[in-house]
Amino acid sequence: MSTPIEFFFDFASPYGYIATYRIDDIGARHGREVAWRPYLMGAGFKITGRKPLVEHPMVNEYAYQDLQRTACLYDVPFTLPDPFPVATIAACRAYYWMLDQDAGAAKQLARDLYDAYFAQGRNIANANEVIDIAEAGGIDRDALGAALQDPVIKQRVRDVTDKALERNIFGSPMVIVDGEPFWGVDHLDQVERWLETGGW
Repeated sequence: MSTPIEFFFDFASPYGYIATYRIDDIGARHGREVAWRPYLMGAGFKITGRKPLVEHPMVNEYAYQDLQRTACLYDVPFTLPDPFPVATIAACRAYYWMLDQDAGAAKQLARDLYDAYFAQGRNIANANEVIDIAEAGGIDRDALGAALQDPVIKQRVRDVTDKALERNIFGSPMVIVDGEPFWGVDHLDQVERWLETGGW
């Protein structure tokens, strides 16, 4: 059996958000499962010295234009939220708590959180907002509220992030196909070509 495609992203990443609309279809076309792996990309910024797009003069203006264009290309609803970016610790904790119970539900929760932030402008840095979004998708709010404060879940997110950094995961989205890394939503076509040909 083929190993899963690994899809790393941060919930504050607009390009990661756009990738969620494509990555599972790419996997399905090639008979590959896709393992969604949110992590805290900000921890990587401390190592690479990078900063969020909004903190780069000139680059931020281009990035906003590019995001609008790329979202339109793939028919993805998109509005740059305010505030942007935000801390995504609560969203990550919610995802991994749900993953331990139901992988499909965890993936849907990730989509719901992403859509809430980049299509509806809801602030997912707020734990109560995360709980509200999850409850609307059928998740028990009291159980999730407790999970967000659970030391085991907190450590899980730290461990996931640390292991991602150890593997040189530094951006969002980053897709790993059989050990081969691809960074950026603009490289998803290369991901598909790689899956078709086995590499080049």
